[in-house]
Amino acid sequence: MNTNLPIFLVDDDAAVRDALCLYLEGMGFVVRTFASAEAFLGEVDAIGRGVLVLDQRMTGMSGLELQSELKVRGMEMPTIFITGHGDVPMSVRAMKEGATDFLEKPFRNSDLLTSIEQVLAQDAAKVEDYRHHAEVREKYDRLTPREKEVMGHIVQGLPNKSVAQLLGVSMRTVEAHRGRVMEKMGAPSLPDLVRMAAFCV
Repeated sequence: MNTNLPIFLVDDDAAVRDALCLYLEGMGFVVRTFASAEAFLGEVDAIGRGVLVLDQRMTGMSGLELQSELKVRGMEMPTIFITGHGDVPMSVRAMKEGATDFLEKPFRNSDLLTSIEQVLAQDAAKVEDYRHHAEVREKYDRLTPREKEVMGHIVQGLPNKSVAQLLGVSMRTVEAHRGRVMEKMGAPSLPDLVRMAAFCV
């Protein structure tokens, strides 16, 4: 489990903050606590990525309002809502708005840990997807204009003969371009190249 991603705990109940902070630090996490949504917003520009554990009902700005404000600022992050029974409908709405999970009070510390582990796994998968997409795009950018043109046609399912007719070149020339495209893109097969094309063509 990646415990390098910090946990941002926002709750106006000091006892809850202290207890959860102690538990999560004991599990190896770096934890930063905030007594209000406003306090968190005051520092959010400088704190970077992390997992937000957020109380829904707080004095001042609610958890849902904080989530909306972060979205407006383009600073969405994995969010776990802590909610009382009466706040469940709001938490469901928060999930639709992009929250990752919510826990209904009272919950066990192990429930929170499980939720955080799931969030971290999902976040790691997203980061890996982003890295893969960026690598594919970088490879595509290194193709020549003609290679990009050939790739565009072959991923649409056109045979080499049809591509040659469209481009006014010989079929052997198309085959040569196609081979270089497959090599440069690192595509073992045409289906792999088609999947890659979704990120760059």
